[in-house]
Amino acid sequence: MNVTLRKVHRAGEELFVDYAGLTLAYRDREKGKEVPVQIFVATLGASGYTYCEATASQKVEDFIASHVRAFNYFGGLPKILVPDHLKSAVHKPDRYDPDLSRAYAEMGEYYGLAIVPARPHRPKDKGSVEKAVQDVERQVLAPLRHTLFFSLSAINEAMKPLLEAFNRRPFQKIEGSRRSLYEALDRPALRPLPPVPFELARWKRAQVGPDYHVYVDGRYFSVPYTLCGEKVDIRVTRQRVEVFYRGERVAHHLRQGRGTYTTLEDHMPPHHKAYAEQAQWTPERLVRWAKKVGPSTAALVAATLDHAPLPQQAFRSCLGILRLARQYPVDQAEAAAARALSLGLYGTRGLKAALSALPPEEPPDPAASACLRTHPNVRGPEYYRGVEG
Repeated sequence: MNVTLRKVHRAGEELFVDYAGLTLAYRDREKGKEVPVQIFVATLGASGYTYCEATASQKVEDFIASHVRAFNYFGGLPKILVPDHLKSAVHKPDRYDPDLSRAYAEMGEYYGLAIVPARPHRPKDKGSVEKAVQDVERQVLAPLRHTLFFSLSAINEAMKPLLEAFNRRPFQKIEGSRRSLYEALDRPALRPLPPVPFELARWKRAQVGPDYHVYVDGRYFSVPYTLCGEKVDIRVTRQRVEVFYRGERVAHHLRQGRGTYTTLEDHMPPHHKAYAEQAQWTPERLVRWAKKVGPSTAALVAATLDHAPLPQQAFRSCLGILRLARQYPVDQAEAAAARALSLGLYGTRGLKAALSALPPEEPPDPAASACLRTHPNVRGPEYYRGVEG
């Protein structure tokens, strides 16, 4: 005869999770075929208080979402989470050191849970949920097996009153029910929920392209250009895309917005920044810069823009005007700009021609020098001649 160890569960300590073997299905109206669903079951160790729901699959997205809803149903958090070795929970099974999936481990860290998977092929490690799964199949799923459903939500709505009756059904050998034991034991011992529920993140590994972008769900997001060709880890949530390189976050983007590419200026190399700035130039902005030199320079820039087939074709020529004007005194630059306008010369070449045609500076006036020599405080040549004598 085999000897069995009777496990004692502490209040609010363990939550066991598993999927039922018996499933339900709904009929897809558009495709006209049956769509099977999975039944997630979670039960508290001390009271046996149970939560169950129908989900589209056992994939990690549905698996973790079921946990979040189960925590809300229980109104608190246990200390230890005991799953089976399904792929959504355990990336690499091992009797002593199982490797949890990245998203599942992240959820456990967010809620402060110790995740301790049951040993492979040892159902007694999670006997509480194994018993709960059997009872859910008999008392919640079996009454619905002949009901025709047309959506996943309809199945869950039909399961709610049956689950409530299951948890309130009196025990056969002891007083009370799962609900009453939950209120007396588990509920006071559960830890409070965080104000914001866990947001599921998908992780993927990718190589940064030569355009310093990574591909995520039909869109491209930039990373620092120095990481071109490197392997990075990408964390994807419903609202954000985060890129990590050797454990350090190097890029962060919101997924909202239009367009195929999302590029941050800080991620660009210097020459790409200069080219991107060109796309931000406008005629008004160039004329506003030219006014800082003077009205004639501003008029020359405006005329250069007007005489181009498209204003964008004259942007670089206008920048050349501004650079050339700064190399000369303001009066000279303004005079050259006015002359260029009067002659119908535009652009950088027009301003250069006008500057070269300006008259040279006049030599000093001799009369002014003579006035200085006759000033009473100025010593003339006679003074020095007398000193020599």
